[in-house]
Amino acid sequence: MNADCELNLAGERLWLLGEKAIWWPAQAALLIADAHFGKAAAYRRLGQPVPHGTTSANLQVLQQLLDRHPARQLIFLGDFLHGPGSHAPGTLNQLRAWRLLHPELRITLIRGNHDHRAGDPPADLGIEVVAEPLLLGPYALQHEPHPHPERHVLAGHVHPVFFLTGRGRQRLRLPCFHVGQQVTLLPAFGAFTGGFAVERKPGVRLFVVGDSQVWPVG
Repeated sequence: MNADCELNLAGERLWLLGEKAIWWPAQAALLIADAHFGKAAAYRRLGQPVPHGTTSANLQVLQQLLDRHPARQLIFLGDFLHGPGSHAPGTLNQLRAWRLLHPELRITLIRGNHDHRAGDPPADLGIEVVAEPLLLGPYALQHEPHPHPERHVLAGHVHPVFFLTGRGRQRLRLPCFHVGQQVTLLPAFGAFTGGFAVERKPGVRLFVVGDSQVWPVG
């Protein structure tokens, strides 16, 4: 069961989703940051012992999102592919097979730092690739979390996580949405990504994600 969290931000209603994405009903848009497709494959090419199946797992979650929400567009806030090694046939063939299931879905990628290194996705994936910022409604959609002079920024890149502490020095590390006054950070969507620990500060709201649910911190 999913327990998502509604958020009013810059005059728009957004839903923070347990799949580490944002649903924007007014635009019929799903927003995803830092998928890093092909990261595990790229590491294996370097001889690193890393898990198999991360691309298929990410695509399964993405499919669940599209089954739950009537999206007309899917916007990646950077880092769609992890690196040059992500162009491995196994990774791209899985992406192509998934794309064939959604030929009418408009997909946009805002280039991130890893996209510059990996190169644009193959043309047959039908992904429009643009530079940041992409201005849409009251938001500047970006990869890098730099403030915009006129709009609230929705960005990725940081992979924010938050540590919940309990008795007996127990600590639980969870991905989170980091909602600031000028910039909101999305958690990394990819299943095989690291994280940067963030703290609660004045003017910041945190929403942690765990077990496909979203909870406000504090």
